[in-house]
Amino acid sequence: MKDDTVPDLSVLVLPDRDPARFVADVRAAEAMGVRTVWTYDHLTWQPLQDAPWHAAVPMLAAAAVSTTRVRLGTQVATPNYRHPVTFAKEIVTLDHLSGGRLEIGVGAGAESSDSRVLGDPQRTLGERFARFAEWLGLLDHLLTHEVTTVRGPRYSAVEARRIPGCVQRPRVPLTVGAAGPRALRLAARHGQAWVTYGPYRGRDDPEEWFAALAAQGAALDEALAAEGRPPGAVRRIAQVALDVTWPFRGAGAYADFAGRLAELGFDEIAVHWPRHDDGRGVPEHALAYLAAVHLPGPADSTRKAEHDE
Repeated sequence: MKDDTVPDLSVLVLPDRDPARFVADVRAAEAMGVRTVWTYDHLTWQPLQDAPWHAAVPMLAAAAVSTTRVRLGTQVATPNYRHPVTFAKEIVTLDHLSGGRLEIGVGAGAESSDSRVLGDPQRTLGERFARFAEWLGLLDHLLTHEVTTVRGPRYSAVEARRIPGCVQRPRVPLTVGAAGPRALRLAARHGQAWVTYGPYRGRDDPEEWFAALAAQGAALDEALAAEGRPPGAVRRIAQVALDVTWPFRGAGAYADFAGRLAELGFDEIAVHWPRHDDGRGVPEHALAYLAAVHLPGPADSTRKAEHDE
C-alpha cells in the first residue's frame, strides 16, 4: 500500500509515438494508477529532431477522449511559438474534452529550434524572462475573465472572449517550470504547481541534484511568502530527465530516492514512461517497484499483469 507521505507518481509520454501508440501508452499509465500523464510541448525536440514528432494539443485531445481518470498536461508550453489568445482557446477546449482533468505546464522557453522556427531573433535570458512574464500574465487573465482587452509590448488581446470558460474553476491549474529566482517568483504568483528537473548541470550526481532541489524549494518558499501565500499553496513536482538512470538502480535505491524527495517537500515525481525503441526512460522492470512505492491497490504482481495485458 502507498505511504501517504510518499509523493504521487506521474509519467511523461513523448509525442514521438504514432498517435494510436501514444494513446495506448497513456491508457496503460492510467491503468497503472499514475496521477498525471504529461507530454512535451515542442515543434521539434533536439535529442529526437530527426524523428517523427506530433503536436501536443491534438495528442492530448486524443488521450482525453480515450481515458476517464488520469490527469493530462503539457511539460511545458512556452512563448517560443504559442500566442496566449489562441493557446487559451485550446486550453479551454482540452479542459472540456477531458472533463476537467487538464493541467498546463508552462515555462520561459530555451533557445532552441522552437525559438528559431518563426524567424525570431535570438534572445538573452533576461529577454526570455520578460517575454514569459508578459505571456503568462496575459494567459492567466484570458483564462479567468470573460472578455480580455490588453495591449502589451509583445502580446495583445482585443475583446478576446472566454466562452464557455474552463470546466475547472477559476481556471485550469498552471504548473510553472522554474529554476532561478525570477521564474520562481512567477511560479509563486501564478502557479498552482511548480516543476523542476533540478540543476542545469550535475544531474548525474545525486547529491548535487538533491542539493539543487533543496535550494530551489527554499527560494520558492521565500517567493510565496512575498506573494502572501503559504508554502503549501503550490504543488511541487520533481521531474527526472530522460537520460537520468541512477534513481532506477533497484527497488531500494528508488524507495530512498522517493523518500528524500518527500523530505524536501515534493508532492509528485514525474518520470518518463518506458521507451522500447531507444531504451531510455524508466526501465520496464522498474514499473513494479515504482507501483509498490507510490500506488495504492493490488499487489505488484497483479498490477504488473494488468499493465502487460
